[in-house]
Amino acid sequence: MKKIDVTIGIDIGGTNTAFGILDRKGKFYGEGNISTNKHKDIKDYVIELCSTIKDTVLNINEEVNLIGIGIGAPNANFHSGCIEQAANLRWKGIIPLCELVKVHFPETKVLMTNDANAAALGEMVYGGAKNIKDFIMITLGTGVGSGFVSKGNLIYGHDGFAGEIGHIIVIPEGRECGCGRRGCLETYASATGVVRSAYEMMSIYNHPSELRAIPNNKLNSKIIYEAALKGDKIALLTFDYTAKILGIALANAVAITSPKAIFLMGGLAKSGDFLIKPTKKYMEEHILYLYKNKVKILPSQLTKNVAILGAASLIWNDIQNNY
Repeated sequence: MKKIDVTIGIDIGGTNTAFGILDRKGKFYGEGNISTNKHKDIKDYVIELCSTIKDTVLNINEEVNLIGIGIGAPNANFHSGCIEQAANLRWKGIIPLCELVKVHFPETKVLMTNDANAAALGEMVYGGAKNIKDFIMITLGTGVGSGFVSKGNLIYGHDGFAGEIGHIIVIPEGRECGCGRRGCLETYASATGVVRSAYEMMSIYNHPSELRAIPNNKLNSKIIYEAALKGDKIALLTFDYTAKILGIALANAVAITSPKAIFLMGGLAKSGDFLIKPTKKYMEEHILYLYKNKVKILPSQLTKNVAILGAASLIWNDIQNNY
């Protein structure tokens, strides 16, 4: 019986690390997770992770051939295979993670990138970008991430950190960002940015709103979305303001890579037409005439195991490009 080619996708988060063993069609043959912050020593963490993965592989009922391991991690550098200065991981400095994993899988290709780049590859291998070679992936969550794909390849830049649209300045001297600067897109178009915008709308306008009754530490983007569904004017103004800033940023991004489509992913993207339609409108209003009505804005088609699918896609994409 012919062995089934599989890859392992690993998603490293600040609290938990999840992994899945899957084939080119996205079928899972095994999965598991461990605590990310359990071990002070990164080598002990890698030992537990690789041991858990090997045990899971041994328990698969079918014959599989492991062809590679893809890892999605914060501040991951594709070129070096290192995690560099990740704020939400307990291990500081530069961590040669791919090298450490290869100690346990010496005959296996190991690749790593950040979560937004992995999401872009996942969309290309398993999602709505299967037949698109030029596109941008935007992840709208606690922050704003992005992956730029040109001719079927991620753009990494000379140092491995290209494509940080969340940290382009959209409003000079605007909101303070976690990166230490002011006015980054992330402070306006993220889930936390939407909350900040809602408070601004409440201070500017006198419209009655159910959002005014929400305690300061309880308001979130989901509540704002639910209020928008009911026609709440403050919530609707908040989404319109967010869409305007995001649309202008995307209009600028289009002028750089000329994508066929822009995919939106993440919790905020689930706001659907409250965000996507006005974002498209504002993008078209501000886009260079050369690109008008050429670029689609679409919701991601990946809704489950997104991070694992994206990490695994690193290997499938590498195989395809080197075939």
